[in-house]
Amino acid sequence: MTKTDKKPVTLRQVAEHAGVSAATASLVLNGKGEISEATRQRVLSAVREMKYRPRAGRARPDSVHTLRFLKIARHGHTVNRDHNHFISDYIDGMSYEATRRDYSLQVESFEGTDVDKIAESLRSGDLRGAVILGTELTEEEVQFLARAPLPVVFIDTYHPLLDLSFVDMDNDQAVFAVLRHLAGRGFRRIGMVASHTAVTNFALRRDAFLRGMAALGLEADEALILSVDSTLEGAYGDGLAQLAAAPRVAEAYFCANDMIAFGFMKALREHGLRIPEDVSVVGFDNLPMSAMSEPALSTIEVPKRRIGAMAVRLLDDMLIATAPEPATKVLISGALVSRESVGSTGGD
Repeated sequence: MTKTDKKPVTLRQVAEHAGVSAATASLVLNGKGEISEATRQRVLSAVREMKYRPRAGRARPDSVHTLRFLKIARHGHTVNRDHNHFISDYIDGMSYEATRRDYSLQVESFEGTDVDKIAESLRSGDLRGAVILGTELTEEEVQFLARAPLPVVFIDTYHPLLDLSFVDMDNDQAVFAVLRHLAGRGFRRIGMVASHTAVTNFALRRDAFLRGMAALGLEADEALILSVDSTLEGAYGDGLAQLAAAPRVAEAYFCANDMIAFGFMKALREHGLRIPEDVSVVGFDNLPMSAMSEPALSTIEVPKRRIGAMAVRLLDDMLIATAPEPATKVLISGALVSRESVGSTGGD
């Protein structure tokens, strides 16, 4: 058989020719998934036209492969019991998608564990890929864990300049939805309760706040941008101290997450301000208690199950590919949940 320089056709090329994702093409070839007949025929036609042949040894055996979710708390100010429901939704999305694609999903938790030991957990012989909760990881820790000898996707964090795969909420879109909502209620003096806790999404939301205010033609007054710890008690204590020292108070505040909003609302009340009569407040995350707070908190619903499912899809794409896959970054839009913590300006 003569050698040729022509490279073999890849599954991704077949998928592109058929106008579907690599994951869908894989499901068709494996006879799995709820795929329409029209889509199935398009994929099979593409296989015939392109003379695609799966590379030897790359087809999945009948045994179930294992994916692992690493829940990592570095400082515990956000990855803690207050956010267990939030993280459980991530796991639900991953578990559903893993089962649908014939993977088993393991969950491993690390609290204050050395990053070297976390990396060691990714060297298990039967492990095929990992989804890593990057909430409390620094950029350097993300890069270190990404050196694992298997496909890795990070969720709940985002570093646009790194050549790695991420699935995160779209902070710019979500924060702009909050600001547009507040501006629509007549507010112009809008502040933010940011956080100095080391969480990348907090920094991204602060940047998104500044960009969103500029896009709406509103001034982002630095005196109205507070910075608090991200725990309930920390946000309350820091918020109370900063309100007492602030030269002025905003008409409305966007808080970097719901726990910060709960603590800050307590501080506002102790400062003699009513919500929403004097000050409006919006959070981010839509934790279960946001609907039961007094007043009920307006917030951003994060599509947590979709984020978890998408991370597994990206891993599956990497695992079935016949050539190295480029890094993929996915940002998923959130939705504003309007409740009683937002009023309107007296002049409107």
